[in-house]
Amino acid sequence: MEKAKVYFTKEVSSEALIRIYESLHTKLKGRVAVKLHSGEDGNQNYLRPEFVKDLIEQVGGTVVECNTAYDGERNTTEKHQKLMEKHGWSKYFDVDIMDSVAPDKVLKIPDGQVINKNYVGKNIDNYDSVLVLSHFKGHPMGGYGGALKQLSIGFASSHGKRYIHCAGNEDGTYDDMFKTDQIKFLEAMADAASSVHKKFAGNIVYINVMCNMSVDCDCCSVAEDPCMKDIGILASLDPVAIDQACIDLVYNSNDPGRDHLVERIEKRKGVHTIEAAQNLGFGTREYELIKID
Repeated sequence: MEKAKVYFTKEVSSEALIRIYESLHTKLKGRVAVKLHSGEDGNQNYLRPEFVKDLIEQVGGTVVECNTAYDGERNTTEKHQKLMEKHGWSKYFDVDIMDSVAPDKVLKIPDGQVINKNYVGKNIDNYDSVLVLSHFKGHPMGGYGGALKQLSIGFASSHGKRYIHCAGNEDGTYDDMFKTDQIKFLEAMADAASSVHKKFAGNIVYINVMCNMSVDCDCCSVAEDPCMKDIGILASLDPVAIDQACIDLVYNSNDPGRDHLVERIEKRKGVHTIEAAQNLGFGTREYELIKID
């Protein structure tokens, strides 16, 4: 497989988001879904709507989310919609909680390593293309959160999230989510990610923003403050390559907080998600990092 192109800028700004999207020379067509993390109530690190507003307006996108599978302010559609309003998403954009109406859409994964189907919000069928706009940071279960996690857990319905976390156990409970074999969980995420990427093949782009990098995810209502200084913004058509490039930028950093984030990634074997995704053939860890102004 040829090396993937990953574009990179050190500037973290709304203007830089526009420039790095345009560097891909790919116009998202039709009805555009913008998948991002809207932030759990109380979280201080998530990307703010004002930061991404210009880019979302440029692509004419609808902000899409799915309900969570754990307690909080996003585990029901009613609470989730209220939080979207509180965080300002509904002020600027059309917002779609994609699994607000049953039944879920089921995407088949014939070559899955752990799961062979993926439950996603049924409204996914309302869109022709996708901008996956990820905040790169640590994660208490996945080790890190980036493009692959957005594709998998992010697009999964509430039931689908539990299904992935339980490595395909249809009867998995809330408690089971946190007891699954770690490798199987990570491989199930890769499986799920592959199904969404393939559904939108040729009409999906990825942007990872490396700022406010805490060891904790934006899904944590009580999260650690960022442990590293901002690194920049990356863009690619390859979700495996963009996550690998972010990992490499963290590992190669001389920032004093680098070790804390690396410890979180390694303790949860986070890179295995990238390895498993490459094994599925929908992306490559080999990339060319192209710096833009």
